[in-house]
Amino acid sequence: QVQLVESAGGLVQAGGSLTLSCAASGRTFSTYAMAWFRQPPGKEREFVARIMWSGGNRYYADSVKGRFTIYRAENTVYLEMNSLKAEDTGVYYCNLDELVAGMSRRPSYWGQGTQVTVSS
Repeated sequence: QVQLVESAGGLVQAGGSLTLSCAASGRTFSTYAMAWFRQPPGKEREFVARIMWSGGNRYYADSVKGRFTIYRAENTVYLEMNSLKAEDTGVYYCNLDELVAGMSRRPSYWGQGTQVTVSS
């Protein structure tokens, strides 16, 4: 199994910055993608950013392009968030998917989530 633990969430003012961390432990896959999702209050979980195992390919939701950066260092993936807006508020979840032939393989692994609150 794989365990994912998010940290460094918190309360920030609009326009501020915050960097989230996700530490992975347990089984290691040869090819995988790690991603951040978030769930705003009263809404469904949504995709935020994804990075491939090599770090060479990164993808972002339109709502965060130009403001958020995803990167990794060994077993930890980070989400650097800048120019935060009130609508960025939500519980942020770390995700890991093993990739086989470029496609996600189940099961998908999730962290417990960390709260990010942006005050206006």
